[in-house]
Amino acid sequence: MAKEQVLVTGAAGFLGSHLCDRFLQEGYKVVGMDNLITGDLRNVEHLMKLPDFEFYHHDVSKFVHVPGPIRYILHFASPASPIDYLKIPIQTLKVGSLGTHNLLGLARAKGARILVASTSEVYGDPLVHPQTEEYYGNVNPIGPRGVYDEAKRFQEAITMAYHTYHQLETRIVRIFNTYGPRMRLNDGRVLPAFIGQALRGEDLTVFGDGSQTRSFCYVDDLVEGIYRLLLSDYPYPVNIGNPDEITIGQFAEEIIQLTGTRQKVIYQPLPKDDPKQRQPDISKAKKILGWTPKVSRQEGLKITYEYFKSLPTDVLYHREHKDFDKYIQ
Repeated sequence: MAKEQVLVTGAAGFLGSHLCDRFLQEGYKVVGMDNLITGDLRNVEHLMKLPDFEFYHHDVSKFVHVPGPIRYILHFASPASPIDYLKIPIQTLKVGSLGTHNLLGLARAKGARILVASTSEVYGDPLVHPQTEEYYGNVNPIGPRGVYDEAKRFQEAITMAYHTYHQLETRIVRIFNTYGPRMRLNDGRVLPAFIGQALRGEDLTVFGDGSQTRSFCYVDDLVEGIYRLLLSDYPYPVNIGNPDEITIGQFAEEIIQLTGTRQKVIYQPLPKDDPKQRQPDISKAKKILGWTPKVSRQEGLKITYEYFKSLPTDVLYHREHKDFDKYIQ
């Protein structure tokens, strides 16, 4: 009996590559698709020789064709860091709009179920804390984060339209801050930024006074939540993240303790529209999916730090952009 086929877009990215791993482990044939604008083939290098994995170098903003039946589509193709938003804003908007439209059309043609990766950024700089799925958000559509935030909000809207109008089987996951091996070290997000600075012997840069909060979910927990959501019967958005909230200032001290660095913390002005609070309400995930995160931040950070320490020196010192330190955490 032929194995069911799964399409993962953004397959060479941080989350996409872990999803490829999971679905191969579950016995599926996996087609990974990525245009490599932010993805890295090294993330799926270990899969290339497997008979059940196939890689397509393709931009989903253009027409998407995959031969044969498809059981599931997981749409994870999108730039996902503040540095990317400034460098490739048009591509960010196109993958969330045109790319999502193309994949919804493919799902309809194939009779496939599609799960789209949304984000906690749809909540913007929230006026409700913690954030529930019923909160509509506080988003500046023309601010520095607007190209990403609005792309994801449109993505949710068109996905629900296909579900309602075409009765397409759709799932929407709202992903909160996630970390683990295969993250890009210098992409501007707070966790890899702090660890990268510590490994290079640099002071840790905190934007604002450090009182803004984040909640960090280890990648294995996130993948488990996504897998359960895909197989569930729930078509509406579900928050997946770890509600263990911490201030950026406290987090910087944790990284200093973890890495044993002697560097100090320095403070820079808070960028425009940077969220002051970020914590998921995961009541729906608990009730509908029976899901809660299992990996503690202490345990996950240790694994992630060991991964970053193993990277070659040229990766450690590579800057994604000449104005790296000005970007949003």
